[in-house]
Amino acid sequence: MSHSRVRPLVLAGVILAAVGCVLGLAACAKPAKEAAVLHLYTWADYIKPELVARFEAENSCKVVIDTFDSNESMYAKLKAGATGYDLIVPTSYMVSLMQSQGMLQPIDKSLIPNAARIDPEYLAIAVDKTMDHSVPYMITNTGIAYLKSKVKDFEPSWAMFGRADLKGRMVMLNDMRETIGGALKFLGYSLNTRNEEELAKARDVVLGWKVNLAKFENEQYKSGLASGEFLLVHGYSGDILQVQAENPDVAFAMPREGGTISCDDLVIPKTAKAVALAHAFINFLHDPQVAAQNTDFTQYLCPNKDAYALMSDAIKNNPAIFLSPEIKAKCEVLDDLGADNTKWVKVWDEIKAAK
Repeated sequence: MSHSRVRPLVLAGVILAAVGCVLGLAACAKPAKEAAVLHLYTWADYIKPELVARFEAENSCKVVIDTFDSNESMYAKLKAGATGYDLIVPTSYMVSLMQSQGMLQPIDKSLIPNAARIDPEYLAIAVDKTMDHSVPYMITNTGIAYLKSKVKDFEPSWAMFGRADLKGRMVMLNDMRETIGGALKFLGYSLNTRNEEELAKARDVVLGWKVNLAKFENEQYKSGLASGEFLLVHGYSGDILQVQAENPDVAFAMPREGGTISCDDLVIPKTAKAVALAHAFINFLHDPQVAAQNTDFTQYLCPNKDAYALMSDAIKNNPAIFLSPEIKAKCEVLDDLGADNTKWVKVWDEIKAAK
């Protein structure tokens, strides 16, 4: 008899469960749409946060940003099997290497109408001139920064590193391509030379400079210049413009012999999932108003010709950002040296080993 009391309850439970399943299936048929996610792998502090928020709002998506501190560490992470990134921002020479190894997707320019706004003067010297697999993001120049009140008779020339009166108060970049490249430009050669005789001459020039240097260094030179520890340094324009805010005595000049123009590019890796969103973000970054705001924020130049007029006067009138035609004509973009890289490594090792 006890079963007679249980059976109606069981039956009611089955009915309720069935109704619940039907309702649940109806709800599942129209799930709440999950926001799309764009995974961006880039350098630190390299995009204005408000612009990221605007893109998220306009595209009903989320942008997740991971950062790297060198092209080599980024490349090593990807080669070790890291995936999940939809957009990466390497420097052009690294883009060439990644493309040669089949790591990148082609760019669909039909999805990036703003690509037509990219400065043709920059594209003329770019590595990927047709934007087949990359789109330019930001440009920096490598030159000389100094303290105006401390360095007398400054000349915008690589010859400054030969000044014995500044001995122990100067720094050059701990970067094979940049520092040997400076000596090559000083001698009137290409900073992409593969000629061993030219490289040997450049080695001897750097060795002459080395006796006056405090060190070769990539990070502390900025704060060292701002604090007055160093009086003259070899460095990147964006870095120097950022420390000028701390110390207005800091000035930056491009050597009259020319120097390096570097560009970080936007690329879509082969393993990307949000490919359409990656293209949309590239197009967004080259909206003229966005490019102008981003340049003002980063102090690096977005090579978008329609954005130039919208940039602040401080940016437009800064010769460290907008190079004179004469200087720009003498500057070069670093190429991937391929097998000839070993010639440079040999020279650099000789420079570093010298006492």
